[in-house]
This record gives sequence, structure tokens and C-alpha cells, in this order.
Amino acid sequence: MDTETHAEERDRSSRLPDSEHSSDAEGPEERSRFSWITRAARWLPGGRLTLGALFCLTALLLFSTFVAQPFEIPSGSMENGLRIGDRVLVNKLAYRFGASPRRGDVVVFDGAGNFGDGDFVKRVAAVAGDHVVCCGEEGRLEVNGRPVDESSFLHPGDAPSDVPFDVVVPPDRLFVLGDHRADSSDSRNRLGAPGGGMVPVGDVIGRADWVVWPTRHWTHLERPSAYARVPAADGAHG
Repeated sequence: MDTETHAEERDRSSRLPDSEHSSDAEGPEERSRFSWITRAARWLPGGRLTLGALFCLTALLLFSTFVAQPFEIPSGSMENGLRIGDRVLVNKLAYRFGASPRRGDVVVFDGAGNFGDGDFVKRVAAVAGDHVVCCGEEGRLEVNGRPVDESSFLHPGDAPSDVPFDVVVPPDRLFVLGDHRADSSDSRNRLGAPGGGMVPVGDVIGRADWVVWPTRHWTHLERPSAYARVPAADGAHG
């Protein structure tokens, strides 16, 4: 009788659904995968809520460091497009993987050693190899002999420049200008300073792609068509 009873029990166990067998086998393994989360939650004040907050902060920090970063406009040098206090989202991947700043891009760069302490925002007027002049026969900015119609972004009432210049942009450098020329200290004003008023490409943090705050200024910053007809120069990227 005992032998038959044990046999019947073995038979019943062999007929258990696969799900019951797998849950017994996989349960401890699955639980072990998340045991560190449980231990961390017990160690931290606030438990899982604190752990979740730390995870979100870490993800935000990584996103801001490597992908995109908000930047507050500190001055009126880029008006009317960018106003004091506007927040722009800087695309840090725009110039990775072999891409370079192009004429017309609005860039944020580290000004240490060239413009001063802190980060600055300006528009790229000319890139490496470009011959940039102001003002040409038509009273406009000229790049590689082609007049540039800046009316779509130049601050109303401003001249293209009150400071004359005629330079060729060195390799790995950018010639940058503020849209509000009457209220902008940029490459024009620093031609005799260390660095020649040009921004090293390596100091560019990223391209300003969006105005995200305040919401009434929300807009996508597109590259203007004004530079589309500028011919490329040796070493330049249009």
C-alpha cells in the first residue's frame, strides 16, 4: 500500500502543469536579479521612493551631459530671435560622429581663453577657410565673395557691422556674430585679442535647436537660407 501510494504521488507530481514546475525553478533566480534593488531600498531613507528619485536624477544628469542641455540666454546679443531669460535646448550630438558647425547655426560654446569666463551663444557666420568681409559693396556681410541677406534674423535697425573687418577663418575655427550687432561682443570686436576672435570648434558645446521656455517663445531654431548660396572655400564646410 505504501509503495502504491508513493507511486501515485509521483505520478501526480509528474502531471503538474509546466507553469507550476517553472515557477518553482525560476522563482529564486528571478528574485535574485532584483535583490540588490531590495537591499538598496532598505538601506536608503525613504526606501523605494528615494531610490526611484536617485535613478531619475542620474538619468537626467547623463542626458544633460551627453545628449542635450538647457541653456539660459544671458544677454540681448541674439535678439530678436533669442531674448534675455529664454531657455534653449542645446543639442550636444549635433556635431558628433564627424559633423561640424555650419554657417547659420546658432551655437553655444565655452568662451574661456577667447571670449571670457562662461558659455556664450552666437550665430556662425563663417567656417574654416572662409573669407569674410564687412561691409561689401552692397553694404552687407560677404562670405567668399557672396553677399548674405541677413534680414530674416538681423535685429531691426542694426547694420551688419559698425566695425569693418576682412579676414580668412583659420583651420578648426569659427567666425561668430550676434544677431543684435549693436549689442553684441563677438568675433568682430576681438580680432586683435588672443585667439583672433575666432572660436575653436573644439570649444563648441552644441547647437541650439529649440527655445523651450517660456512656452510663448517655444520654437524650433532652423538654419536660415541666407547662407545657402555661399560657395565653399578650401577647408570650409558649408
